[in-house]
Amino acid sequence: MRQPEIHLYTAATMNGYKPVIFLEEAEVPYELTFIDFAKQEQKAPDYVKLNPNGRIPTIVDRGNGNFAVFESGAILWYLAEKFGVFLPTTGKAKSETLQWLMFQMGGVGPMMGQAMYFQRIAAPNGHEEPFSIDRYVKETRRLFEVLDTRLKDREWLAGDTYTIADMAMYPWARAYPWAKVSVDGLDHLKAWFDRIDDRPAVQKALTIPKAQPAFWGDADESAFLKENAARFASDVKA
Repeated sequence: MRQPEIHLYTAATMNGYKPVIFLEEAEVPYELTFIDFAKQEQKAPDYVKLNPNGRIPTIVDRGNGNFAVFESGAILWYLAEKFGVFLPTTGKAKSETLQWLMFQMGGVGPMMGQAMYFQRIAAPNGHEEPFSIDRYVKETRRLFEVLDTRLKDREWLAGDTYTIADMAMYPWARAYPWAKVSVDGLDHLKAWFDRIDDRPAVQKALTIPKAQPAFWGDADESAFLKENAARFASDVKA
């Protein structure tokens, strides 16, 4: 049996789900390798040859001379151009899509990531930082308000169709319960959540390589909180 062109290395994180969403939506066959953080597999020499930053996700395109692509936004962009879907090809719509993709990469992801880190990793490991928590939660809420305004009178973030900008934003913004950021009053954003929640390919993707219902507020978070904090305890510096 012929190997799929795309070999995806990923884990069950917000960034890790992004390429899975694309591949499931586009119905592209792929091989999956789960990267186990507990075993520090993202730092293994063979993996770092593919991704110099030692993070996930990474893809290897066997159909393009085993070309490796790292950084989740760059992966979505690469896949969209390779397969000709979920990214307008020219003009303002393409620029809009890439602008909102970068808004996620440069704004929503880093700010939410810090809100999650200080509340879900640092604090349970004995490093409570109220100022940091307040700063990142408030900034995430501000960015959510930008999204809410953008989504007024439109279904998707860019152009008039579902794109890689939506795919990139969704697993981060939809994890607002895990970041403990309120979406009260953000009705346009919540309607966008509902539209993507209803996409079967997305819901399938959120189970690959592993479902994390606590991220989305769909499970008792207490047990997972302890597991997650322990898994990343080495990241907490005194």
